Amino acid sequence: MLVLALFKSIKADDEISKTLIVDQSGHGDFTDIQSAIDSIPSNNNAWIVVRVKAGIYNEMVNIPRDKPKIYLQGESKQSTIIQFGNGGDSIKSSTFSSNAEDFVATDITFKNTHNLEPGNPQTWAPAALINADKASFYRCGFVSVQDTLTDSQGRHYFENCYIEGVVDFIWGNGRSIYQGCVINVTTSSGHPAGYITAQARGSAADDTGFVFKDCSIFGSSAYLGRAYRSYARVLFFRTKMSDSIVPEGWSAWHYVGKESTIVFAEVECVGAGADQSKRVAWEKNLSSEELNYLLNPGTFINKEGWIQSQPKVTMVL
Repeated sequence: MLVLALFKSIKADDEISKTLIVDQSGHGDFTDIQSAIDSIPSNNNAWIVVRVKAGIYNEMVNIPRDKPKIYLQGESKQSTIIQFGNGGDSIKSSTFSSNAEDFVATDITFKNTHNLEPGNPQTWAPAALINADKASFYRCGFVSVQDTLTDSQGRHYFENCYIEGVVDFIWGNGRSIYQGCVINVTTSSGHPAGYITAQARGSAADDTGFVFKDCSIFGSSAYLGRAYRSYARVLFFRTKMSDSIVPEGWSAWHYVGKESTIVFAEVECVGAGADQSKRVAWEKNLSSEELNYLLNPGTFINKEGWIQSQPKVTMVL
């Protein structure tokens, strides 16, 4: 994969100043994740690992803006789960919120159970809110129904992640690349077709957008996206699409008649859902210059090399 060639190996002892262990059984430094986050001093200038042992952690976790350089590390996205059942607010209901620059998460799942619990009305219920610059996620899971992943603002990189939902479940005004991710469209009685993305780019000068490279999409009927703002920008590149994708592909939503500014595009995608013969007429054909700019991490999200500077440490817990 193109982006991997940009990364260099960084040893843990070169970058990590401290490791905190979270273990529900009491054999670590903390039994809950938020207590570990709270113990980190404000404005720390060296990376701190919060290593979370396998388990289901029923809590809301918030990383405040003044706590950068946190590396949240689970054992695997199947065994290490942060979940909570709060709904009704597209920001405040998020199970996990990251508001600080320079954040890394690996091998962990973020889940909002509100819309998954019988009897609860479907509403906004984010699993994760990413609300700051320079955040990366590797082999993580994001699970909810509506507004699963709030890719709010800043430059973000997601690699080999799993993202599940129905309505606008990857949304916001982030400037992000999704590399090799799996997207699962689940079902909802109130929505005969879901919406995978709801990107919120608000002007031609706004350098944001979602780029999906070498991903796969499966599950129930869905649009690739709808425009949350009038300059929304989403690109699917070399993505495998099942027949769950509706033939029209995209929705202008509240911006019918203003489709000329919406940048929705597909390039070299495959699968039954990648047939573009019945797509909306206003889907864009990007120039080679535009395409290269969006697909190259070095120009779109990683110009000064922040991804390389973050620790990519694999440890056996």
